[in-house]
Amino acid sequence: MEDTLKQALPQSTWSEPGCAAFDFRGDVRTNPTLDMLNAMAHASLSDGVATSDPTTHELEAYLAKLTSHPAALFVLSGTMGNLVALRSLLTQPPYGILCDSRAHILASEAGGAFAFTGAIPRPVEPANGVYLTLEDIIPHIVLPDSATVHMCPTRVISLENPLRGMIMPLSETCRICDFAHEHGVLVHLDGARLWEVVSAGAGSLEEYCSLFDTVTMCFSKGLGASAGAIVVGGEAVIRHARWIRQSIGGSIRQPGPLSAAALVAVKKTFGAGLLKPTHEIAQEIATFWEGCGGTLKHPTQTNMVWLDFTGLSFGLRQMIDEASRRGIFISRDRLIVHYQICSEAVSTLKQLMADLTSGEEPGK
Repeated sequence: MEDTLKQALPQSTWSEPGCAAFDFRGDVRTNPTLDMLNAMAHASLSDGVATSDPTTHELEAYLAKLTSHPAALFVLSGTMGNLVALRSLLTQPPYGILCDSRAHILASEAGGAFAFTGAIPRPVEPANGVYLTLEDIIPHIVLPDSATVHMCPTRVISLENPLRGMIMPLSETCRICDFAHEHGVLVHLDGARLWEVVSAGAGSLEEYCSLFDTVTMCFSKGLGASAGAIVVGGEAVIRHARWIRQSIGGSIRQPGPLSAAALVAVKKTFGAGLLKPTHEIAQEIATFWEGCGGTLKHPTQTNMVWLDFTGLSFGLRQMIDEASRRGIFISRDRLIVHYQICSEAVSTLKQLMADLTSGEEPGK
């Protein structure tokens, strides 16, 4: 089918990764594939608001089963997924959300989860600099069964895994979730890139997701779909989440094509093992950077490489500009290797690192 589509659409932007093959700016820079286009062309076109679309039902059922949860809900983005999930868990104020101080819901999603829920954020910094532990959380959590009337009880702990490409081990996740549930606190997982954690061998989707009351996972981060995310949870929570999604304008009339592309992304990018090689390439780049005299801000555990320019004779701006001249895309001190990055881009990046760290003038 893919060869037939290539012949029929020789100039289609869906045919090849194109510029995405040279783009280290993010794992949302991938191009959707011809398989996704074909799935979209054959998707059902029923009403998503009325919950009558078969393709979307198929996607939701597949993800619910994959994560060992009773129900799932398709949403348009990971940001929307976190907002919908958290609002569905918080039913009666006063309430607070405890999260990592670097979490997306606090630092990168325009404050929507807190603005919409009215929850009080309680950010916590991990002592190990990598992931939160139960020991980090206990001094900061306000347990509902012991809080005084002067304090805002913590109703939800929101974890993120991975965070900045770093993995929270399954064992520590179990400790935190078990403690929370023992004390009547619900737990949400921002698992936008949880696919990477699983691909790294840290645990299965079922092992991680079954610990949480709600989980959000994104289809455009790493998997290659152009849009969409999933929220999984219990029947009652997802029923309420559907109501919340509608209230913020997140329901659409014909979600089938987006759901179809997402299903292909999960089965063919994640399911076929296309993410693990990106971790190996990221580690290769990180090791090369260190060999050139650079250092890393964070350990490379999945597909992210965090560059530290301390002590070097050049900075990020010079690297961005020279990368652009050489035909690769960088925008910050974080490099992300996605599954459509080509070997030529990796070679160009490594040569750039070698030239800059050796003091070689650009163009020589």
